[in-house]
Amino acid sequence: MGASANGTRGGLERINPPQLSPSTGFSHAVRAAGGTLVFLAGQTALSAQGAIVGDGIVAQFELALDNLLSALRAGGGEPDQLAKLTVYCVDIEDYRAHAADLGRVWHRLVGRDYPAMAVIGVSRLWDREALVELEAIAVVP
Repeated sequence: MGASANGTRGGLERINPPQLSPSTGFSHAVRAAGGTLVFLAGQTALSAQGAIVGDGIVAQFELALDNLLSALRAGGGEPDQLAKLTVYCVDIEDYRAHAADLGRVWHRLVGRDYPAMAVIGVSRLWDREALVELEAIAVVP
């Protein structure tokens, strides 16, 4: 097939074909080997008290990711079972400027497994104070 894989873990095979640009912080494709799909609603830096918290993109990304992972675990999944992640961001340049910090947050909370990902710039999110929102699909064995 001419594809190199980052490996299979959690029933997911991460595929990064050599003819595509190197994948840094994402996988080009993820193939699921059976399991149950868990669809995760968009999560922001919304606290349990219902307020957006966190100054800046990194702090908000961390809480949004933590919220997403809490929903995933409640659905019976683990971080390495994330197959697809979409990031909605109100300031793409700010996101890019903090990419290394965001990567460190990802590594600490999720590890080195990357889902297929997209980062999409939006004019605003539901809560005006929100800078980033994450939604995902996981495959749980």
